[in-house]
Amino acid sequence: MRVTLLITCFNDTMVPGTGRSVVSVLERLGHTVEFPHEQSCCGQMHLNVGYRPDARLLVQRFVQMFAQCDFVVTPSAACAGMIRANHPVLAERYGSADLHREVTELAGRVHEFSEFLTAVLGVTDVGAAFPHRVAYSPTCQVSDGPRLGEPPLRLLRAVKDIELVDLPAAGSCCGLGSTAAADDRETPAAMLADKVAAVLRTEAEVLCGADDTCLMHIGDGLYRQGSRVRTMHLAEILAATEGADG
Repeated sequence: MRVTLLITCFNDTMVPGTGRSVVSVLERLGHTVEFPHEQSCCGQMHLNVGYRPDARLLVQRFVQMFAQCDFVVTPSAACAGMIRANHPVLAERYGSADLHREVTELAGRVHEFSEFLTAVLGVTDVGAAFPHRVAYSPTCQVSDGPRLGEPPLRLLRAVKDIELVDLPAAGSCCGLGSTAAADDRETPAAMLADKVAAVLRTEAEVLCGADDTCLMHIGDGLYRQGSRVRTMHLAEILAATEGADG
């Protein structure tokens, strides 16, 4: 199967290892991964701060990059949600009938990584091994991203030698909340403190998630507490194999 990777601008700039892990897992499963080097932002940041006509330009760019792709896979629920829920709206309101048709057709072929593995490929065991105590933090998705529910947990439960522990109040927001953290410092700081305290109660070695933006925010809070808990994207754990350093 031919799969096209949408790495997202955040991952490409800040945590490129996530994209490499996605490629590693998909290639291990026998699929061919393509990567359009000209890809750019999906427009979520522009939409969040009110620059909607400017976001429409990025919608057009996205269609140009991915229109011919069979499957577009991204390691970000937030970006997948932006494309599936908001690209058609932006195209209809600020674009043209042709753009709206193209966007709507393409949006149905965009998948978050764990969704793609479990729902499209029908896979839960990807041959991963990770002998560590891990807590999973779901992305609350205050935006329009897909609520992933079970797919990440199903994938983690199939990882060899992993010790998966429950995170108290797992679904609570970490306080990042798109642009909320820039508008109101006190409330997001309190939410982050609660999340960090919950992580520490698990005594996990690793905190896993499916969105690197949230993981970076929580990781910063853990670092400020002097904690040695690592944050890792789901794809990084799924890419780990027996005998590899994890």
